[in-house]
Amino acid sequence: MKTIRLREGKERSLLRRHPWIFESAIAKGGGDIGETVRVESHSGQFLAWASFSPQSKIRARVWSFDETQRIDAAFFSAVCARAIEARVRFDLQSDGVRLVHGESDGLPGLIVDRYGDTLVAQFLSAGAERWKAVLADALLMATGLRKLYERSDASSRALEGLAEAKGWLRGDGPVELVLHEHQWKLALNIAEGHKTGFYLDQRDSRKLFADHAKRLNFRRVLNCYCYTGGFTVAALAGGADHVTSIDSSGPAIDKVAANVALNGFDATRTTLMDADVNASLRQFLDQGRTFDAIVLDPPKFAPTVAHAERAARAYKDINRLALKLLETGGVLFTYSCSGGVSADLFHKIVAGAGADAGVDGFITQRLGGAPDHPMTLAFPEGEYLKGLVVMRR
Repeated sequence: MKTIRLREGKERSLLRRHPWIFESAIAKGGGDIGETVRVESHSGQFLAWASFSPQSKIRARVWSFDETQRIDAAFFSAVCARAIEARVRFDLQSDGVRLVHGESDGLPGLIVDRYGDTLVAQFLSAGAERWKAVLADALLMATGLRKLYERSDASSRALEGLAEAKGWLRGDGPVELVLHEHQWKLALNIAEGHKTGFYLDQRDSRKLFADHAKRLNFRRVLNCYCYTGGFTVAALAGGADHVTSIDSSGPAIDKVAANVALNGFDATRTTLMDADVNASLRQFLDQGRTFDAIVLDPPKFAPTVAHAERAARAYKDINRLALKLLETGGVLFTYSCSGGVSADLFHKIVAGAGADAGVDGFITQRLGGAPDHPMTLAFPEGEYLKGLVVMRR
């Protein structure tokens, strides 16, 4: 068994059960790409079993902190089964479920979503790639399903020295699927959509938005970065009179139209714009338009802390514009999915946007990912999605 030994004092994060070991923490040792290595402190004390990634700044990712644990097919079967069993405890009201959430489920670099009878998986680390076949079999065994589609086409694979991969890994079937969520239907494409095809992490927020629409009698709603229209459907289901949906992706806008029709809503209650959000917000201001509710759910502006300053400017600008477009008493649902932007920083950004807009408001709720996207006590980096509900005063 190959070993890596850490520099003196670098074992502290592992003793707190943090699953990452950075290149700068390693004094000597290594392994092949994805190989399981023994991790020791500077003095030779066992710390963990981890997968080694010779090209990544995250040089090793922990499989287990138990010295007696064998890292083999039986181990991965047990960990997959435990992750899937945990989801049974949640009342998700959907047949779209995040079954494995990477480090938070003890499987670094593995993301698995279930859409009905189909699994979609991303193998994003060297270790997950090395054990791909074993993991695929374990996932199908634990769920009793037969189909698994691979979406390992994320750019982050390059950081691990891995080529992108996409296609059926086990079984085959249609890639155009329909997800049932609450009382709605949402069409998605697992081969071409973002991530695994849909944003399951916003499930609870969509329901909350629908509830707000019903309780507050939304008339005019603006859904920015709408993707395939989850929040659009939620607003219409809540009784909103009209929803304007904006995204710079033509195929995404086409999917919004399909989802509106799929749920039996009148197309005249929607305006679909294949356009730039920033430019559209400025245009609406020039036109004197206002809205009762606005959703800002932009793509990742800051993948790491190094990008936080630039991202902060982008977040501040769109929130400033949105707050100016809100009616008094209107509601803004605003989000950041950037790992490099903390919840505290995001709060400060939105507060600064309000000050620049000359707008005051209440923060009525703080939001995060749905419960099937857990964050462990030892891994705060798992809290990538953060949101605020702001009511304009």
